[in-house]
Amino acid sequence: MAVISMKQLLEAGVHFGHQTRRWNPKMAKYIFTERNGIHVIDLQQTVKLADQAYEFIRDAAVNDAVILFVGTKKQAAEAVKDEAIRAGQYFINHRWLGGTLTNWGTIQKRIARLKEINRMEEDGTFEVLPKKEVALLNKQRARLEKFLGGIADMPRIPDVMFVVDPHKEQIAVKEAKKLGIPVVAMVDTNTDPDDIDVIIPANDDAIRAVKLITAKMADAIIEGNQGEDSVAAVEAELTAEPASTESIEELVEVVEGK
Repeated sequence: MAVISMKQLLEAGVHFGHQTRRWNPKMAKYIFTERNGIHVIDLQQTVKLADQAYEFIRDAAVNDAVILFVGTKKQAAEAVKDEAIRAGQYFINHRWLGGTLTNWGTIQKRIARLKEINRMEEDGTFEVLPKKEVALLNKQRARLEKFLGGIADMPRIPDVMFVVDPHKEQIAVKEAKKLGIPVVAMVDTNTDPDDIDVIIPANDDAIRAVKLITAKMADAIIEGNQGEDSVAAVEAELTAEPASTESIEELVEVVEGK
């Protein structure tokens, strides 16, 4: 059984691509049709490729992989954080700092500073410092937490990276590519898929679509780490739904409001 049903994809709006004038021709094979100036993603391919992505992530987790979730656009930030935490992994959901992977040593120094400030508060150092200095430390900590909090405990550069919107996260993808880190990504119709190792053709602008796909990647990690029982509740929800018999043509009719 597919990890994501056609019905779930449709309800989440995963099939809506970008305006046709903004498309990347390299995504042509993942596009079913065009309606009212919008490309419609071929959900039959999304179902199949989401399965492949799930298996890839799950197999990595079986081998104790460090997996980094990346999504800094506002539609992705909450899901990326919540699902990475649920899976016991790491995330970046605000601006990607150049060199996060390729200059990991420097990033580790900034993380060490974040932890140092936290310790200063915990051990009572804040209580003996001038209020103005404490305010400056808190300001510095807030900024470090915003950009690095999601990777503060990441033990090494990731073994796999899951990305929402690699078009926006081009710097992150290029750094991963340079270091040989495989990238699994939600790829919309405006994106060049060449640097993506495992592609999930999907609408990366709809909150529900992002949450659905990101949650499934988290489920894959949980299954890989702890076995299928850990995602029993999610699977029960899937199996409770009747199998979808809709064809892609029927789905397009729904898109058109027929």
